Amino acid sequence: MRAFRCPVCQQFAFFEAQACSGCGAAIGFHIPTRTLMQAPAEGVVIDSTRWLRCSSWSWGCNWLVAENSGSAQCFAGRLIRHRPEADDTIALEKLARTGNALRRLLFQLLDLGLPIEPYYEKDGGLAFDLLSSFSSKETVTIGHANGVVTIDLAEILDAHRESVRVRLGEAYRTMLGHLRHEVGHYYQSILVENGPAIDECRELFGDERADYRESIDRHYKFGAPADWQAAYISEYATMHPWEDFAETFAHYLHITDTLATAAASGVVLHGDRIDGYTQEDVAPRHSYADSDISTILSDWHWLSLMLNRVTRAMGKADLYPFTIPEPVTVKLGFVHAVVRSAAAKSVGSI
Repeated sequence: MRAFRCPVCQQFAFFEAQACSGCGAAIGFHIPTRTLMQAPAEGVVIDSTRWLRCSSWSWGCNWLVAENSGSAQCFAGRLIRHRPEADDTIALEKLARTGNALRRLLFQLLDLGLPIEPYYEKDGGLAFDLLSSFSSKETVTIGHANGVVTIDLAEILDAHRESVRVRLGEAYRTMLGHLRHEVGHYYQSILVENGPAIDECRELFGDERADYRESIDRHYKFGAPADWQAAYISEYATMHPWEDFAETFAHYLHITDTLATAAASGVVLHGDRIDGYTQEDVAPRHSYADSDISTILSDWHWLSLMLNRVTRAMGKADLYPFTIPEPVTVKLGFVHAVVRSAAAKSVGSI
């Protein structure tokens, strides 16, 4: 994530901020420039176009929408196909917090240059069904199908999410992680499944034509193979080749976004101060578009070690509780190549 500044006083501002903590100016995110702009209630003119606050501003959305867009919803809001009813305020509160994670996801996808074709423009385009099992008392299955990502808003509740994480024996479970995993299925379907990379994908991840339901049943009956750490990023990745791809894709987004955030924060690890390290300084980059996966993971190795030490110093669990064996390195390299190839071809959809 890039570093953002208030357009009025130039003080640092968080990506989700609706007001500057320094001068108090109302601010909102402007997609074309990828920056925070002033966001008065009456709107602001940017490059001859008036930009207004998203209609979900009162629910925490700080994105701006062009007056001539034909919608009161910002781009992120328009991608939500189904949401709780207007009178379900409990679920809408969870939607507001989930919206922050969704907008972070979309920013990163745009920053990487990945195509985002909305469901309302193309059959099979990207959409989000954000539903709540907590308020509806109905089962909501997190997943992806034909471009539609379904998320259970109850996952934003710490107690619920943590209980599920413990029950499933997961090392990591967040709303942003869910979104990154499920959008991995979306990009697998539009960038890999019917393209020239499918043969290499099958060689690395396995044959995705294996029966999915049988794979799920086997996984939850017998669990992951005893030696899964040697070739997979997580136990869940062992369930089916497409789950392996989605898990790997999610970790690619975790790693590159954290590196970019460190770079935007000016973080540099001085080699002569790191015990057991004798090489040059580690300087995370804003973009690794022109780098290979070994460079990305070398920087990540040392940065994640440092971050894990910091979180342990606070009495918290490791920020990144995963190891990356050589087979996963190769898989991440495949994802990196797919992302860079797609970015080179993408002309943008917004």
